Amino acid sequence: MSRKAILEALSAAEGFLSGEDLSRRLGISRSAIWKHIVALRQEGYAIDAHTRLGYKLRSRSAYLLPEEVEPLLKTKRFGRHYHFYASLPSTNRTAKELARQGAPEGTVVLAEEQTEGRGRLGRGWYSPPGLGIYFTMILRPTVPLGLAPQVTLLTSVAVCKALETVAGVQPQIKWPNDVLLNGKKFCGTLTELNAEMEAVNYLVVGTGINVNQSAGDFPDAVAAVATSVHATTGEKVDRARLLAAVLYFFEADYDYWLASGFDRLRAEWLERAAGMGTTVRVIAGQQEWVGKAEDIDSDGALLVRDSGGKLRRLISGEVSLRPEGGQGYDFGR
Repeated sequence: MSRKAILEALSAAEGFLSGEDLSRRLGISRSAIWKHIVALRQEGYAIDAHTRLGYKLRSRSAYLLPEEVEPLLKTKRFGRHYHFYASLPSTNRTAKELARQGAPEGTVVLAEEQTEGRGRLGRGWYSPPGLGIYFTMILRPTVPLGLAPQVTLLTSVAVCKALETVAGVQPQIKWPNDVLLNGKKFCGTLTELNAEMEAVNYLVVGTGINVNQSAGDFPDAVAAVATSVHATTGEKVDRARLLAAVLYFFEADYDYWLASGFDRLRAEWLERAAGMGTTVRVIAGQQEWVGKAEDIDSDGALLVRDSGGKLRRLISGEVSLRPEGGQGYDFGR
């Protein structure tokens, strides 16, 4: 609490603030003040120290610390319980443990980097420090198990709305969980659940957003298919502002979904959909077949018409779709 109070005092001051003044305000020793200053510097805050004048905040931290995110939040629940880590193997893994311990809905787990980030179908997610947004939300919806996949689609729509607002770009969504800029992936979502007797106990919704990476930052293995907001627009984006916007739009859409269902949000998803109307090859286990992606249904499943004219329903997580003859769209990479 003292560290937060010191930061607030320095932020409010127009110039230097003496150690004696800070000590008197907070009721702690000047040596304790200094220890907090050192810790704040380690968190990325640029603080000048002068023997006679005291301390002055020169610039704020670029890290997604609670002190940087919380003042920007316009949510009621999402992000109000905020767990920040400099590094984690996986934010989903940590969020699941917190959920098992009873963490409330809206809890957010965020890491500046992930060392074992994961995507759909067990694929890795490149999560370098300080450039993207890697976070997981804990949800406790009282909905039937079959509706849970819709949450992934809601998340993609929220990311699009946030980017449209903060960066002025027009992303597209590739079923079921990818968000694209100029045809390249910059965002993905991995939703995992705990359920019993067809009822959801909790969901963890992990999202990775490539924000300020340059084109040269991506490994060779993904450079041809990956991008970031910065690599697309040439502009750096305020990550804290973008995160706050994603949480705001997600909470609004999530609450609407709980109260009124998926229909309106389905329409918003389709407005931003990529790959509809294209020919795809469906790979499901050992079976492969060719069809045309036509729509998503009221549950969020992808509808593909096969070569025999039959409309088939595909559920997120059970298929990988790839373009047929180079003329279609890769839904699964």
